[in-house]
Amino acid sequence: MRHLSRLFLFFFILLACSTNLLGAENDSRPNVLFIAMDDLNDWIGCMGGHPQTITPNLDRLAKSSLLFTNAHCAAPACNPSRTAIFTGISPNRSGVYENGQKMREVLPKAELIPKWFSDHGYHSAGSGKLLHYFIDAPSWDEYYPEKESENPFPRTLYPEKRPVNLPVGGPWQYVETDWAALDATDDEYGGDYLVAKWAEEQLQKKHDKPFFLACGIYRPHEPWFVPKKYFEPFPLESIQLPPGYKEDDLADLPPEGKKRGPNRYFAHIQAQGQWKQAIQSYLASIHFADAMVGKIIDALDKSPYADNTIVVLWSDHGWHLGEKEHWQKYTPWRRCTRIPLMIRVPAGTKGLPAGTEPGICDQPVNLVSLYPTLVELCGLERPQQVDGPSLVPLLKDPSSDWPHVSTTFLHDPGTYSLSGKTWRLIHYANGEEELYNVANDPFEWTNLAGQPQYAPIRDELFEHAPKVFAAKPTPSVASLNKLAWIADSGEAVPPSRPDGSPFDVFFINQSKNSVKLSWIDREGKPKYYATIPSGNRRSQQTRPGAVWAITTQDDKPLGHFKIGDRSSRAIIPAK
Repeated sequence: MRHLSRLFLFFFILLACSTNLLGAENDSRPNVLFIAMDDLNDWIGCMGGHPQTITPNLDRLAKSSLLFTNAHCAAPACNPSRTAIFTGISPNRSGVYENGQKMREVLPKAELIPKWFSDHGYHSAGSGKLLHYFIDAPSWDEYYPEKESENPFPRTLYPEKRPVNLPVGGPWQYVETDWAALDATDDEYGGDYLVAKWAEEQLQKKHDKPFFLACGIYRPHEPWFVPKKYFEPFPLESIQLPPGYKEDDLADLPPEGKKRGPNRYFAHIQAQGQWKQAIQSYLASIHFADAMVGKIIDALDKSPYADNTIVVLWSDHGWHLGEKEHWQKYTPWRRCTRIPLMIRVPAGTKGLPAGTEPGICDQPVNLVSLYPTLVELCGLERPQQVDGPSLVPLLKDPSSDWPHVSTTFLHDPGTYSLSGKTWRLIHYANGEEELYNVANDPFEWTNLAGQPQYAPIRDELFEHAPKVFAAKPTPSVASLNKLAWIADSGEAVPPSRPDGSPFDVFFINQSKNSVKLSWIDREGKPKYYATIPSGNRRSQQTRPGAVWAITTQDDKPLGHFKIGDRSSRAIIPAK
């Protein structure tokens, strides 16, 4: 009996030691601080994109990190870019190519980075915009704002009367394209300040597990409303135009390139005399976002986790401010695909024991590589779904051989750009191409495609071109934005002012009776299109600014819809 007791005690001590060793091993795993920025191009000091930018905190982080100066997004739009980052699946494999699609409709079973880390012993917490206007609550242990809301934005101060500075040019214009300096403190403003404050609080807490902490800084995404103190360093009279702007930049582009360059936004902004004001506001928004990043990095540096936390900072895509006569994003050019990427790895990290040496890497890399990079650094199993190469070899030696190009996919399958170390190839789905030597021509002013002496370079890049393009599923009707129902008030229905590209709107009759659908023409006269039975729906092609009236079968007016700037649902209510 005494022998059994001693044996039991021996095994108990052995188990306790094993448990302690396991706990120590788990505690030694690195934490991850994952910082996202929105619509930030290379206008930061360490990348030299604009001479007037003020980004001391981003520059400070870059000095302690490996700065990738040739990093590109997987897609030049928020949704496909962020989907590729958080799933590790390229757009040509996932089928998520554009903002209008819903990630979970296309990829219902994909495991996001936070979920993978959570399943492997980490505490996954997030704040702010990380995915495209939703949170994906099951993928997180904790979120701010509350993950169940599926709304990633905390309270944010916006002007009561909008627009403030840029008049609306038509129904085609994105409602958030506007800017202004706000008379408010950071706390009164809220938004990214609250996101950064929450991250700061997380870094002050004691954590029993290693953590994956993600922070989404929304600025410099539109609207460019930030506290006025961030405008003050940029007097309007001193504002310089974008260094990459060239007036005749489209002359040597193929037809497809010429079509994708000019857009109404840039022409409208110029016509309103607001170009320098917009540049000023973008710079101010970057300055504000930089301050929020500084708040987070300061909190980390003062925390117990300073020496055991991997820091990754990225932007989802770039932004045009007139280059190629374009405003916004969605293009294949370097202005839109190239983004800031910084990675700092502490010594002792399992996947990189020596940690990172501060410096610069100019190899072509892609944000789709972040998922496999992080799991390798943290010693986790690599998910089967991810398809990008890990960046760990470059983190070990930035000058090591790198047999990859960086591919950016546009919204139409078959159109993409290939970024090499010194050359870029843009290939349109119809076969047209552009070729640039970005070592000598960083703004891509001179298209060399079709010149025989550069054919071998073009062919070498094209060997890396994607061969397969997943189909692009259309979003379900239930996932579309809902148009406002304007019930009949006895007043005349306003005339249509159609302006913009056509798309489908789905009219859904939830009333108990059949109704008539009529387009209101430019003179305010109805033109009958269809009858929609009770419980049925009709797909109708229309344009921004169109007005559609709903009447009973005997032409009694019930209400109408004003069409916005995208495909939507128009629900005819039961009453």
